[in-house]
Amino acid sequence: MIKIRRSLSTKLSLGIILLSMPIFFIAVGALFTQSRHIIRNEAVGRANSVLSTTMQRVSRNMMTIETATNANSWQITRYLRPDSILALTHRIVKLNPHMDGCSISMEPDVFPEYGRYFSAYSVRENKDYRNAGENAKDSVSTVVEEQYEYFEKVWYTSPRDLNGPCWAVYFDEEDSLALTLDGMIASYGQPIYDDEGRFIAVISTDLSLLRLSNIIGEEKPYPHSYFLMLDQEGRYYINPDSALLFTHTIFDNTDPAKQADLIAMGHEMTAGKQGNMVVKIDGEECLVCYQPVPGTTWSLALVCPDSDVLSGYHKLTKIVTMLLALGMLVILILCRRAVAHAITPIHQLLRKTKSIARGDIEVHIPYSSRIDAVGCLQNSFATMLQSLNFHMGSVRFASEETQRKNEELVEATRLAEESDRQKTAFIQNVTHQIRTPLNIIMGFAQVLRDMGDNNNVSDDEMKSVTSTLDHNAKLLYRLVSMLFDSSETGQAEELNSERLDHVSCNEVARESLGYLKTHYPNVKIQLQSELADDFMIQTNHLYLMRCLREVLYNAAKYSDGEHVEIHISRHDQTIRFVIQDTGKGIAEADRELMFKFFTKVDDLSEGLGLGLPLAKRHAQNLGGDLKLDESYRDGCRFIIDIPFN
Repeated sequence: MIKIRRSLSTKLSLGIILLSMPIFFIAVGALFTQSRHIIRNEAVGRANSVLSTTMQRVSRNMMTIETATNANSWQITRYLRPDSILALTHRIVKLNPHMDGCSISMEPDVFPEYGRYFSAYSVRENKDYRNAGENAKDSVSTVVEEQYEYFEKVWYTSPRDLNGPCWAVYFDEEDSLALTLDGMIASYGQPIYDDEGRFIAVISTDLSLLRLSNIIGEEKPYPHSYFLMLDQEGRYYINPDSALLFTHTIFDNTDPAKQADLIAMGHEMTAGKQGNMVVKIDGEECLVCYQPVPGTTWSLALVCPDSDVLSGYHKLTKIVTMLLALGMLVILILCRRAVAHAITPIHQLLRKTKSIARGDIEVHIPYSSRIDAVGCLQNSFATMLQSLNFHMGSVRFASEETQRKNEELVEATRLAEESDRQKTAFIQNVTHQIRTPLNIIMGFAQVLRDMGDNNNVSDDEMKSVTSTLDHNAKLLYRLVSMLFDSSETGQAEELNSERLDHVSCNEVARESLGYLKTHYPNVKIQLQSELADDFMIQTNHLYLMRCLREVLYNAAKYSDGEHVEIHISRHDQTIRFVIQDTGKGIAEADRELMFKFFTKVDDLSEGLGLGLPLAKRHAQNLGGDLKLDESYRDGCRFIIDIPFN
């Protein structure tokens, strides 16, 4: 151990290896992780491609059966005779190699000579479905089925109850009738009605799920991949384990704690969704791609075991692991030889001392735990450099602190000047805004006094004078109220107010419109509400009304006065008031300042710069918010959201 600690080349070799190994292994791990991800994505694409191709093949077969059934159903009512119906079922099966059987089952007593039951059934007797197709050598047998209660069979009741064509699946037990298709059957049924619209029969064409399974299994992306088909309840229609068909569902014997992924996939498939998942089936992780079968409530899935999908990846992992072990050993040997002939740490220390001699005291010499001479020399230089840096740092700190305080003083001076400028501008603005209505009130007061001496004043003149006085008094009251609300006392009063009023949304909007009419009687405002008049919310009536009327006041003042609208609707847990107008709108450069108190875009315009800031504060104190809809281009549209409680 002492020898290794004194050998600089050995310590450097081991240090380089230990430092490089984490980076190397992280890089290799990232490469393998990305490779696994790429292989998984390629497998998803490959499986989805095979699944889509298979789905098209299945859809083509099913569509062929549907077309043949629909094209021949009209002949039943035209040739409504037992021999014609037997011949029709025989011809349908004979001319359609994708079809395994066809039955035309009549309602009770349609043919009195046959009594209550009459069902003509033709079946293809070729049992080798792997060779079934257009050139299949098979024969078609046609019989009148034995009398049984076919009216209760799903292939009969489904189209009858749905009053239209549909697919149904049922299990045809062997030897249950004289002539059957053994196993599970997919049947396409169509209800038949006579010329008077009465239901008289069901024509159903059969496709053996064994044939369908062979069609589906013609193409597989991996050696051990297989297909599953489920109905809307999760029953297996196609499964490699034939014992599960029709009698078991995907949810049977599943442990929710250990097989949550399988249950989730089952719900996805029974819901008719399309996608892919990694699911553990029979203890093995599998990639499952699934999609619904068009025109049915079934879902088809392609299962690809991970052992197939990642087989090449696992082989590559073993090879790379062995190469890594060998490579690290070779690197260690070569590194040891290279460090032995490399520049020693003394040369590095020499370069640092030269830098210090040139005035570069930013050089860092760390302390060493070595017990050799190089370590002691390095520690001595490190102590010297630390002492020098301490004194230089003290000088630098004092200089930086002085500069920081000077900058703070400059900034404080600038803020004081800006505050003084804003105070002067605000006082001038308030003086101007209050002086105008006061002058008008004083002038018209003089007019009223003069009118008192004149007995010839008309009612219209008196009404005009009092209307002007009332309008300016309201303007003055509004300015004073806004100044009070913007003060600390007004804000504290608002925050301490209780939200216990039961407020009708439509009524508070009408009150706000009534207030606006007193200032702008000629403005046309349209109120639209999706709420009933008796719809109430629990909030503060006063501040909700102040919020609405400030936004309406701005809309009336800056719009064309012809197209001001207020919409009231319900959104989730809030009531939304949308106030929009047609006008010049608000420029994008001014939108950041529109909710700032005492800020006006135009210093010569009417107002104190308090309307929108107060409206937003009212909305926020009520638990909601006020915001501008920036997507609206024809003017301004403000949205006020107020919670129910």
